[in-house]
Amino acid sequence: MRFSPAFLDEIRDRVPISTVIGGRVAWDRKKTNASRGDYWACCPFHGEKSPSFHCEDKKGRYHCFGCGVSGDHFRFLTDLEGLSFPEAVERIAGLAGVAMPARDEAEERRDRERASLTDVMEMAAVFFQDRLQSADGAKARAYLRDRGLTSVTQQTFRLGYAPESRNALKEHLASKGIPKDQIEACGLVRHGDDVPVSYDWFRDRIMFPIEDRQGRVIAFGGRALAPDAPAKYMNSPDTELFHKGNVLYNFARARKAQGKDGTVIAVEGYMDTIALAQAGFGNVVAPLGTALTENQLELLWRMAGEPVLCFDGDKAGLKAAWRAADLALPLVQPGRTLRFALLPEGQDPDDLVRAEGAAAFSKVLAEARPLADLLWMRETAGGVFDTPERRAELEKNLRELVGRIRDENLRRHYQQEMRERSNLFFGAARTARQGGNFRGGQNNQPRKGGAEGRMAVSDSLARSAMVKGGSVPMREAVLIVALICHPALIEENYDQVEMLEFSHAGLRQLHAALLDALAHDMAGDRATLLGVIGRAGLEPVWEQATAMVRRLRGWPALEDAALDDARDAFAQALHLHHSQRTLHKELKAAEVALAADSTEENFLRLIDIQAQFRDVQATEALIEGFGAQSGRGGRN
Repeated sequence: MRFSPAFLDEIRDRVPISTVIGGRVAWDRKKTNASRGDYWACCPFHGEKSPSFHCEDKKGRYHCFGCGVSGDHFRFLTDLEGLSFPEAVERIAGLAGVAMPARDEAEERRDRERASLTDVMEMAAVFFQDRLQSADGAKARAYLRDRGLTSVTQQTFRLGYAPESRNALKEHLASKGIPKDQIEACGLVRHGDDVPVSYDWFRDRIMFPIEDRQGRVIAFGGRALAPDAPAKYMNSPDTELFHKGNVLYNFARARKAQGKDGTVIAVEGYMDTIALAQAGFGNVVAPLGTALTENQLELLWRMAGEPVLCFDGDKAGLKAAWRAADLALPLVQPGRTLRFALLPEGQDPDDLVRAEGAAAFSKVLAEARPLADLLWMRETAGGVFDTPERRAELEKNLRELVGRIRDENLRRHYQQEMRERSNLFFGAARTARQGGNFRGGQNNQPRKGGAEGRMAVSDSLARSAMVKGGSVPMREAVLIVALICHPALIEENYDQVEMLEFSHAGLRQLHAALLDALAHDMAGDRATLLGVIGRAGLEPVWEQATAMVRRLRGWPALEDAALDDARDAFAQALHLHHSQRTLHKELKAAEVALAADSTEENFLRLIDIQAQFRDVQATEALIEGFGAQSGRGGRN
């Protein structure tokens, strides 16, 4: 039934929210101040050891700073206890000692109709489950078995099969006394003025029951078994129970499965969700075959303040990630944002866990990037910013993008973040005058050691792609992988290849094995080189290097690239490799000179080297970070 805002406000005002919540939590004595109506506890929505759940009687609201849930009296009861909204209102009215308003018979009739529709949907779910186990379902069972889903998983998710018949479900429900109008209202049949005789909506499909927040079946998704079906996946039509953009698949189960960190993961489809649950990731949901909607984002944020959106490792997946970022940007707030996990190219979560196990997906999650990273990557990927005009255009685009954030405080932080990224990306000179006059303030005394004068410059360079550390340096990996995958490059660049220096010990060993193979006339093709590597016990290093190149989309160095592409990639990486070594030595010398004698000449020399670093670094970033992540097309 419907309630007036005045009635809801009255009963909320009469009952402190701490009274409603207090029966389900233990208030923390140290942080709680009952006299002020300020309460803290461990969150009842997700497991935690230290209290981050806060409620305030004055505002009548609660919020968890750990998982991001928030709401009022009614939301607490509907979300935690599974009550319907009218049931929650009745509970609060009872606590307030206020009589419920007179019933609206028309609204109550609609409530009863909705309840009866859920009963019909439950009957349909049972029918589909039964048919999966029948002779009709043999083909569907084989498909699910081939996809690696156990019988326990199938039962947990209540998977079923819609037989290849126009009337099987309709006749089953009619035999149970379900009237025609209810079957139609549930969206289980196609009907209308242009349909002389209604017929089953789903036929010859594996069935995925879609449940509401209370775990009640409100719709279905169906996966076609026939290869020539017009739609591989399709959902129930919108009904009184079901509105596609307001529902997340597996929401109720995922909420219960949230671990101590309160994380929730959104993937792209039913099978990904189920496969991950079977692999131990129960806190996974999915939109229903369409791009994420604002309402679905709100559902995610009710579960966690920083949900992880996981997208397939292809161009379509990256575009979907960008669309989600655009959707979320105006809505993000302090404590309410997104992280993005991008899978290896050509793989979805189902593929990954079946091929490499749960640990591989855990690694993908651990490498999830914040929203700011994804936006920066999109705006810079594949771009060339070699003129003031192009750099100014990038900064203008970033300002416009950040300007869409509605929260003023967060918008300010994003503006600062993008300025810092731009400065680092372009190598903007930060003067050594920070903290005082460059010449040392009073008396022009030089700063021995030069810590304060050099910190901004050195810190910027230390964090650059060019001098950063790492298990396998990206550029060195590109060089060695390109040479081994395309041995023709060895002959073409023999003098330079022989003199190559690698900072990574494993890559030095690979380089030595390559030169040894060349000396013994065994470097004519990739297969022979790999044999040499294997016999030398260097396969783990080779696999690490190629994995690095694949992960950062350095496809021109790999075996399936055309030789011309590989030649260009090798030449570019070789140039940057030599430039880095030369400039790094010059930088060290300039810093030592500046530390010993803070003259204007030494300062200008340092700035000049930094400017050269800037030019090389801008190219480096496009190759190693941003351009490499853009999923460059045109593979040969």
